[in-house]
Amino acid sequence: MGNAYTPGLKVSPYTIVRRTRRLPLKGEVLVASGATVAPDTIVARAALPGLMQSVKVAAQLGIDADEMPDSLIVKEGDQVEKGQILASTKSFFGLFKSEVKSPLAGKVETISGVSGNVGIRQPSSPVNLTAYISGAVSEILSGEGVIVETAGALIQGIFGVGGERVGQLKVVSPSPESNLTESDITPDLAGKIIIGGANISGAALRKASEVGVNGIIVGGIIDKDLIEFLGYDIGVAITGHENINITLVITEGFGTIAMARRTYELLASLEGKEGSINGATQIRAGVIRPEIIVPLAEDAQKAKASEAEESGNLSIGTPIRLIREPYFGSLATVSALPPQLTKLESGTVVRVLDAKLADGSIVTVPRANVEILEQ
Repeated sequence: MGNAYTPGLKVSPYTIVRRTRRLPLKGEVLVASGATVAPDTIVARAALPGLMQSVKVAAQLGIDADEMPDSLIVKEGDQVEKGQILASTKSFFGLFKSEVKSPLAGKVETISGVSGNVGIRQPSSPVNLTAYISGAVSEILSGEGVIVETAGALIQGIFGVGGERVGQLKVVSPSPESNLTESDITPDLAGKIIIGGANISGAALRKASEVGVNGIIVGGIIDKDLIEFLGYDIGVAITGHENINITLVITEGFGTIAMARRTYELLASLEGKEGSINGATQIRAGVIRPEIIVPLAEDAQKAKASEAEESGNLSIGTPIRLIREPYFGSLATVSALPPQLTKLESGTVVRVLDAKLADGSIVTVPRANVEILEQ
C-alpha cells in the first residue's frame, strides 16, 4: 500500500493560522513586528490614484488646439475645485467672453496642445488594510503589508460567497441535520455568525441579510436559491467580492446535506466566541477555500502540537470528501489505495483510490478528486 499527498479541508480545533495581508499597491505599513492586533486594526495603508477625466477645453472654447494653452488660467500641478474656471477667451472686441469650468475637483495632470484637452485627476482614495484576525504580527512585508499569526480553530468550507467579516458565533440549528428556515432568523442575530445544519432556504438567506447577520455557516444550499439571492450565476470565477452584506460558507456542498457532525460539534463548542469568516473560493489553480477562524490564545501550545502532527498523508481509513461529480460533497473514508495506474473512461491514466461512502458502498475515484478532512 502506498501513501499519497492531497490538499484537504481543515476542520481543526487547534492549529496555527497565518494570513498574509497585502496591499493592492505599494503603501505604508502602520504596525511593528510583534504587535498585537484585532480584526479591525489597520495594519497598512495606501493611496489609490483617482480617475483621470479629460476636459475638451479647445472644443468648448471654439479655438484651435494649439491656441488652447494661451487661454488657460491654470497650469499643470494646480489643484482645482468643481466649477473653477480653467480657461477663457474674449471675442468681438472683448464684448463676449467664453469660459470652461472644471466638472470636478482634482489636480491638473496634463495639458495637451495637440488635442486641446486638459486632464484632471480626481483625489486619491485611501486603501486601509485590516488584520482580519486577532493575533500578532509575525512578519513585516516592507511597503506591502504584514503576516498575522494566531492560534485557534480553523474550519474550511467547500464553497462560499461574501468577503471578510467578524462576529460572535451563535448556533441556530439544533442539529447538523436540521434546516435553517426563515422563522429561525430573528433580529437578535444581527452582527453574528450563525451556525446552521443541512440547508438554508432562500427566504432564510434573504431575511438574514435584511436583519444584518454577518455570516452563515451551513452544510448546503440549493443552487437556485443562491443564484436568486445574488441575482446572477457565479460560474467558476473566484468568489468573495460579491456586492452583498453577508458572508456564506457551505461546508458540504450544493443541496440539502447534513453538516459533518464533527464540524458541527466543533462550531457548537465555539459558540459565544468571536470569529473571522471569509467566503472567498477558488476551485482551480491556486486553490482558495472559504474559512472560519476562531482565535483561542489560551490554547496556543495545543495548537502548535496539533500543527506538528498534521502530515497530509492519504492512507487507509483517512476521512475524505469527494469534490467532483457524481459524488460531489460526499463524505467517505479511504478503503484501498491501488498502487497501479488506472485508465479512466476519458482515456486519462491516473492513480485512483477506493472510497467507502456513508451508505457502505465502495466507489473508485481519481485521487485528485478527493480532499483530506483533517482532524
